[in-house]
Amino acid sequence: MKNVCAPYFDPDFDNLTERIFGPTCRVCIDNESMEDCTVVMVDSVNKQGLLLEVVQVMTDLNLVISKSYISSDAKWFMDVFHVQDEQGKKLRDQNVINCIQQAIGSTRESTPRSPKARAYTNNVSRPDHLSEHTAIEMSGTDRPGLFSEISAALADLHCNIVEAHAWSHNACLACVAYISDQSSHAPIEDPRRLASIEDHLTTLLRADMVPSISTGPSQIKSQEVKTGGLLGGEGTGTNVERRLHQLMLSVRDFDGPRMSSSAMNSNERSGTKMAVSIENCDQKGYSIVSIECKDRPRLMFDTVCTLTDMQYVIFHASVVSHGGRAFQEYFIRHDDGYPLSTESEKERVIKCLEAAIERRVCEGVWLKLCAENRVGLLSDITRVLRENGLAVVRADIATKGKEAVNAFYVRDVSGNEVDMGFLKSMKKEMGLIDLEVKNDDTTTRTNISSHDQRHRFSFGDLLKSQLERFSHNFIATK
Repeated sequence: MKNVCAPYFDPDFDNLTERIFGPTCRVCIDNESMEDCTVVMVDSVNKQGLLLEVVQVMTDLNLVISKSYISSDAKWFMDVFHVQDEQGKKLRDQNVINCIQQAIGSTRESTPRSPKARAYTNNVSRPDHLSEHTAIEMSGTDRPGLFSEISAALADLHCNIVEAHAWSHNACLACVAYISDQSSHAPIEDPRRLASIEDHLTTLLRADMVPSISTGPSQIKSQEVKTGGLLGGEGTGTNVERRLHQLMLSVRDFDGPRMSSSAMNSNERSGTKMAVSIENCDQKGYSIVSIECKDRPRLMFDTVCTLTDMQYVIFHASVVSHGGRAFQEYFIRHDDGYPLSTESEKERVIKCLEAAIERRVCEGVWLKLCAENRVGLLSDITRVLRENGLAVVRADIATKGKEAVNAFYVRDVSGNEVDMGFLKSMKKEMGLIDLEVKNDDTTTRTNISSHDQRHRFSFGDLLKSQLERFSHNFIATK
């Protein structure tokens, strides 16, 4: 018999990188080196988008990143984060520490996060919804009362809104919602019904004669209704907040009106001035993006998310916050390996980063209303706000068992300050509803005093008649 020789392959060859360098992803959490923060160090074989995934893990855990150093040359990712919890303290909860290690470790292989890791993320990224409800997303030109009209339209279409998140910026609206059938509480999967919902919502967004389906770069793109596997789904790496950024980018909210000189001067006095610049480092072949702005939670996620979704690769970065100001520097190239080559490309990146930073900064008053959940509740609440001159500029809607938690940023459509006297009247007339009010200027929970009751509108009597017919549906929460 003739011998046949075949080349020999060592079965351990696929693990050669790990045998030389150790595990392909190492996460070290150090609580000893720094007095006021926890140091998280990540070493890993690099891949495109890994930085965003790591930052997203920390953002979903509501951790505050005060300082970070990033390097990902030579196909190896090395990152150091200085983080604190929401109270500004070190991470002492072992469950949170374990969650960071498990979640970041899973990003290297793009595997789903474990149920234990998911349990500690916030409500903005919740993959469990996708098996129980229908995901729907909308984007278009915003106008006062549009979110209220969307809520009413879904109620008329016999849809129950289980969770929703909406952003408004530069006259653009992006909204992601989870809905179910009103009677069965099951996902809506009938293609004809989904097409009908999409049709109604598209018509609604066209009400101001702005087309919502087009191919022109300055026009609004088509509305979408999707079920499962899109928003925060396992293996997709896309959470709801990243999707909201993408929707805003698709409708070109960065092309909105420039800030007036008086507003810029006001921002400079109040410490909210923002500066974004880009210059090329020809010697190393990088474009250097420099950002200085007021510090806030989730800022690093917003900037890294925008650069990643615009197809730029971050090779090095330095991020630090001090005295309420944030300073970020990113060394980037386009995914084709080249730095930014034209002034128009630089200008576009600057505008997109400015928009990403501004989207979460809401002028107005924050309201949180807790009540017994029922079909049409969101429609009723937003209608009362709309009919009394308040526009919703941001919304986060969630249900917890039988309770609905509705959080809004609202502003006066006429441009005046929100009438705090009206909000006091609103709380009084709603009776059993639990209403929390926070003025963003003072960032304090409001006990509205009598001297601040500047009634620019006669809201009290009007609101009473409107709320009486459904106020019995509200319950108190402690």
